[in-house]
Amino acid sequence: MTSRPTTVSITEFPVSDAEAGPYGIASGPDGALWFTLVHAGRIGRLALDGEVTSYALESTTGGPSIITAGPDGALWFTEFRGHRIGRISTTGEVTSFALPTPGAGPFGIAVGADDALWFTESGVDRIGRITTAGEVTEFPLPLTGAFASAIAAGSDGRLWFTMNQANAIGAITLDGEITVHPLPTPGAAPVGIAAGGDGAVWFVEIGAGQIGRITPDGKIDEFPLPDRECRPHAIVADGDGACWFTEWGANRVGRITYDAGHPSTHEVHETHETHKISEYELPTPSSEPHGITLGPDGAVWTALETGALARVEARCQQ
Repeated sequence: MTSRPTTVSITEFPVSDAEAGPYGIASGPDGALWFTLVHAGRIGRLALDGEVTSYALESTTGGPSIITAGPDGALWFTEFRGHRIGRISTTGEVTSFALPTPGAGPFGIAVGADDALWFTESGVDRIGRITTAGEVTEFPLPLTGAFASAIAAGSDGRLWFTMNQANAIGAITLDGEITVHPLPTPGAAPVGIAAGGDGAVWFVEIGAGQIGRITPDGKIDEFPLPDRECRPHAIVADGDGACWFTEWGANRVGRITYDAGHPSTHEVHETHETHKISEYELPTPSSEPHGITLGPDGAVWTALETGALARVEARCQQ
């Protein structure tokens, strides 16, 4: 990761009232931003021209949480309290799939290399897989009380996921073989996770105020944030090789660059470090940023639980 922004501008777009709670966010195949309204039981859509639409789910209390673009041209999402996986077409047609295990508590969801949707079942210590036809398979974790949270497809073909209460990062092959990597920092409590542009997987430690990085062979690095109480929540890679993350407890978004072999900036050379962290205040106080994604316009977008989406535009230089 070798570039850094020279200027950053942040614009907020109101999409709901504060009680609805925009939470997860994804870039859709239709060139719009799609987001979950966790407290209202709705899925929202924001077009780049500012037009907002939302669609009601069967239940207002299902708790739609994380959303991702599927391999079939639709958006797929988890219903944490409804124990269901949902699908919404870009025209707003909703389909819902009940999970076989009671109290599953699905949270994170991502597309695997097999073109199925993989998701975490935080309530029952399992990883789930659902085909676009709705066929569900579940894989038990080797730990109990792990609270599997976010999940992402890695560069090695496996799905990587955080285990918030087990303080570990897990990886699962497409045939269900699971590997667990304990984190060095006690109480790290990892949540968000994303594949980086460097072949590693990046994650946030909400309990320790750190950003983590794990290579496919399990080597872990942790990078403390300036404010250890900022409560980092979600993370995404951008198109320039950096990772952006939300600081839910500090009303900021942050950016981290990394170069294991060649420090990229004068400041990094001076401190003999391989990474640089930048942080940016959101315009509205206490806006509670949660999900974050790379938008169809190349900007980074984050969902603010107080009722808006924020667009973060960074102009970078090499």
